[in-house]
Amino acid sequence: MKGNLNGGESPHNDLISKIVKAFLDSNLSIILIIAASLVGLAALWITPREEDPQIVVPLADVFVQAPGFDAKQVEQLVATPLERMLSQIDGVEYVYSMSRDDQAIITVRFYVGQDRERSLVKLFKKLNENQDAIPSAVKAWVLKPVEIDDVPIVTMALTGAGDDSSQLRRIGEEMVERLASIKQVNRAYIVGGEPRVVRVEVMPDRLQAYQLTLADVQGAIRAANDVIPGDQISRNDTQLQIRTSAGLRYPGELNNLVVGVFQGLPVYIKDVAEVIDAANEPASYVRHGWGAAAEFPQHHGSLGTRLGAEEVAVQAGGFGVESRPAITIAISKQKGANSVSVSGAVIDAAEKLRAEVLPGDVELTITRNSGLTADEKVNELIEALGIAILIVVLLLTVGMGWREALIVAIAVPVVFGLTLFVNLLFGFTINRVTLFALILALGLLVDDPIVDVENIARHFHQKKRASRRIVLDAVAEIRPPLISATLAVIVSFLPMFFITGMMGPYMSPMALNVPVAMLMSMLVAFTITPWLTYHVLKKEFPHGDESADGESTNGAEESAGESHAAYDPEAVKQTLLYRIFRPVMLPLLKTRFRAVGFLSLIGVLTIAAMGLGAMRLVPLKMLPFDNKNEFLILLDMPEGSTLERTSAVVQQLEGNLAREAEVVDWTSYVGCSSPIDFNGLVRHYYLRGGAHQGEIRVNLVGKKNRVQQSHAITLRMRDELTKVATDAGAMLRIVELPPGPPVLASLVAEVYGPMERSYEELLQSAGVVKRRLELEPGVVEV
Repeated sequence: MKGNLNGGESPHNDLISKIVKAFLDSNLSIILIIAASLVGLAALWITPREEDPQIVVPLADVFVQAPGFDAKQVEQLVATPLERMLSQIDGVEYVYSMSRDDQAIITVRFYVGQDRERSLVKLFKKLNENQDAIPSAVKAWVLKPVEIDDVPIVTMALTGAGDDSSQLRRIGEEMVERLASIKQVNRAYIVGGEPRVVRVEVMPDRLQAYQLTLADVQGAIRAANDVIPGDQISRNDTQLQIRTSAGLRYPGELNNLVVGVFQGLPVYIKDVAEVIDAANEPASYVRHGWGAAAEFPQHHGSLGTRLGAEEVAVQAGGFGVESRPAITIAISKQKGANSVSVSGAVIDAAEKLRAEVLPGDVELTITRNSGLTADEKVNELIEALGIAILIVVLLLTVGMGWREALIVAIAVPVVFGLTLFVNLLFGFTINRVTLFALILALGLLVDDPIVDVENIARHFHQKKRASRRIVLDAVAEIRPPLISATLAVIVSFLPMFFITGMMGPYMSPMALNVPVAMLMSMLVAFTITPWLTYHVLKKEFPHGDESADGESTNGAEESAGESHAAYDPEAVKQTLLYRIFRPVMLPLLKTRFRAVGFLSLIGVLTIAAMGLGAMRLVPLKMLPFDNKNEFLILLDMPEGSTLERTSAVVQQLEGNLAREAEVVDWTSYVGCSSPIDFNGLVRHYYLRGGAHQGEIRVNLVGKKNRVQQSHAITLRMRDELTKVATDAGAMLRIVELPPGPPVLASLVAEVYGPMERSYEELLQSAGVVKRRLELEPGVVEV
């Protein structure tokens, strides 16, 4: 309600006026400032920190075994019926299948945002209630859920031990057992190295001599490991449990197992076979190497490396250092855990294990520390937020004065404190999208306090005095436009709640935090700002004691002339803003032709700016490239390539990486998948386990220690690395971590055809699409 400025009494009986008056006549504002600051600091401390928002993508793989069938039969008899069955589940968005000899992998992906537990229950229920309809070719199936918390937040490379990867694996197994017991650790596992196995190499000529078969040997070993529970008996007032067990405890016991009887004498395994206790045959290769920037292990955290910076530099020699056999230990966190604290606990435990467990010739290197990355990203944005607040305060000081700027500045931490508290209540983490939303909201949330302070100060200047009644009238005057402007901003961000796909939950922190910040800004404008403005500015004007109803008791009355007194025009002309803007605006306002011409020029420039994208003069992207400290190289050799051939090509790529100035280190994986990131989770990189497939995870020097951004570095490396792969007849892809939610690829073309079309015809059609995409400028790795 607008007050009567001609001296009449304004009732101020509406709810908002009563709230303003209650805070104005008391010290509730001090309590609100302290409470908002405390809950904001608590939320900043308690809320888990992550680099990216949590995205719930219910996803599961169904591994189906169909031994004895080739890929075409598996596709027809197993994959297609299961696809049809699983696609009927409510909430399923996509069903993918991959058929191989003896096996099919069906991936069921639910809509983003679906409840994960409920979705998995639906999937498990569907499979169980249709067991009678599952094709008879299926001998067994395993359901494996996949979620973002499966992504390791810490990975470590173990090298040394005489470059014996099997010995490294045994050391790693000991470390994994201990690291898995750390609080809030979800999963700990090893990639690489040959596990210890006991092989029984049967000699056919001896089997024939003793008239035995291979099945006899298998049966003897199987029976030796059977444990059969028996009945209970009572003897001497004691109950005994009978168990039949010949369980093998040591490899040497295999030699004395009886396989059969020949000519009245027992035949032992040692008579017909050789028992070998050793590492398994290599099925994969994992190597770790140092690059030219080995002295900058920026992401290793407190653990660092076993080698000092100078030692690493000497061993690397700057160029061409050979990689060494390694294993990787990967650690993931539990759902809802703070990645910063969990990764810190893991690295601290690894520091102790390095001193207590690792031999002196084994080196431990942290190759991924997502907690440190997330903490640095959040701290960077908090620093940027502080700088933005400082700039806003300086601009307000120039435009309004230091007292008014101080009042507005106090509103900023109060609003942010309340907003972070609401963010915590809704279960969001502190990530780069959350902080970007706060930075974006900063320019909007100061509008309400600025309008409040400016109008109250204007009324004080006009009336030449300060009183609570004037404050109430000033706030009531600007209340309708202030509420309307705040609601308009909130409504403009509400559509973000309805974004579909992965971008929806990814941008949900912005959809929540910006409207909440605006609501809190309006709350501050009606509570803290009027009280603070009155107490800060009243010293510049005469004032007296006031009664409870807001009427002045010092006898001074407001005249109509005072209430409508205007600013002195001559004084306005002496201000800095007037002297700057008048020479700029005056020529444009002199004639109508100039005004219309200026507006036309602005319109032409606007259309030209919009045409830059249409003419491909500037790239169009939803999000800009992020400056990451890592990237991934994927190598796909022709199917049928041996493990050694793939490893040789990967070593050539490693040699190229060693010559790059920004490369700190890398870890290569041949015949097995590397510990996945969120991008690899969605793209199913964890299924890359063929002998013809290889990966290299590359760590770059921190962005503060290099000139080029990560995208420019990968573009610079692409041609040389691609040439190595092309010469070997392979396909190479350089994968950068996306700035937003991951997708299957930048461009995906799906080719469909009627059921009567053969698979070969679909492949031919896909080839036509592939060749067309390869002609498109800027499209690579088709």
